[in-house]
Amino acid sequence: MTQQKASNIRWFVFGIIFLLGVVNLIDRISLSIAMPTIAKEFDLSPELQGVILSSFFWAYALLQIPGGLLIDKYGPRKMITGSTVLWGIFQAVAAFSTGGLSLLLTRFMLGASEAPLFPSGAKLNATWLSPQERGRGAVIMDCGGPLGAALGGIIIAYMIASIGSWRIVFAIAGIATILLGFVSWKFLRDTPHEHQSVNAEELKLIYATHSKDQISLDVSSSSTKIGFDYFSLISILFGRAAWAMMFFGLLTWGPSYLAQARGFDIKGIGNATFIIFLCGTLGSLCGGFISDNLVKKGISQRFALKSVLTISGISTLIAFSLLPSMNDPIVAIATLSVAAFFLMWGSLYWSFPALLAPKDKVGTVGGIMNMAGSIGGIVVPILVGVILGQSQNYDNVLLFFSGCSVIYILGTLSIKLSKQDK
Repeated sequence: MTQQKASNIRWFVFGIIFLLGVVNLIDRISLSIAMPTIAKEFDLSPELQGVILSSFFWAYALLQIPGGLLIDKYGPRKMITGSTVLWGIFQAVAAFSTGGLSLLLTRFMLGASEAPLFPSGAKLNATWLSPQERGRGAVIMDCGGPLGAALGGIIIAYMIASIGSWRIVFAIAGIATILLGFVSWKFLRDTPHEHQSVNAEELKLIYATHSKDQISLDVSSSSTKIGFDYFSLISILFGRAAWAMMFFGLLTWGPSYLAQARGFDIKGIGNATFIIFLCGTLGSLCGGFISDNLVKKGISQRFALKSVLTISGISTLIAFSLLPSMNDPIVAIATLSVAAFFLMWGSLYWSFPALLAPKDKVGTVGGIMNMAGSIGGIVVPILVGVILGQSQNYDNVLLFFSGCSVIYILGTLSIKLSKQDK
């Protein structure tokens, strides 16, 4: 009798998370793409534009830890479904904005609604994947972000250009997101044994390595509540926040940079955004597979992760430092694409909660880490708006991003992973 082949439902589950990440970022970047048009319609100053772009992250950051606690209590399936439906509603409601204040309020509620998504993905990473697969799981989950930004850039830009109304485009995006929420409820489950399509061989593959992994986590967590020392947690928070400032800086102000500093029209902005963030998507996948392959070859997980993330930081530092000296818009787009490619190796940060925290704390730790990224998302749009308002020069913004790269590198190098993380 031949042995039954293991099913691959765990990758189907992460395919759903990937799709949610794509739509998540399409909805987020829609305002950035439309901002040059909206700013003229509502007569918004650069500083006020920065505040509006930042408002998403106010609620997003505040609800990360409460959201993580709710994920650990109620499970990721319920939280992901509710999150998706709610953010679709507020994306659609944004179409009825009458000025800067109402637009700010809808963005605030969009941030509140989206808060549980990625910590829920970290929870699924811990329950659905073996330690040898979590690097890939982390980047599959996170690479939906840059791909969503890439697709959102070109789709939203072309829809606005074709339809002639950013309001109709926002409403369409919101309705599509609401429908995706029902897809999430139908196909996601909190644990593998709850999913009727997972066979015994796949369960064996997942749980055979989980038992050993959990023993090491239980031992390491005896000294701290989170499973690793607090200095490492602080290092992760600083590294993630600095990474987020670069990513969300590109996401929120990138289209305006392309329009004002490089002279692109709305379709040119869409095309350039697509190329830049598509390279980010490829980079995210590349970083995850490189890390997992290093581990398969016997290199310790802590060395593999820190090496890949350090290369990510150094590469983005070089790219942002060179950009101010580049006069050719095409060369600048190519350099931004290289920066996005290596920057998105930072998706590997999502490996840390599943690798280092006890399973009943993964959602909480993921929320804490994502809160740090969200704080970066709060600060960077406002800070870039202030820099532009004072200097009217994007070179100073690029210099600021170079500084963020340095903090990203130092934060990564300071993380001290447990010796059990082999």
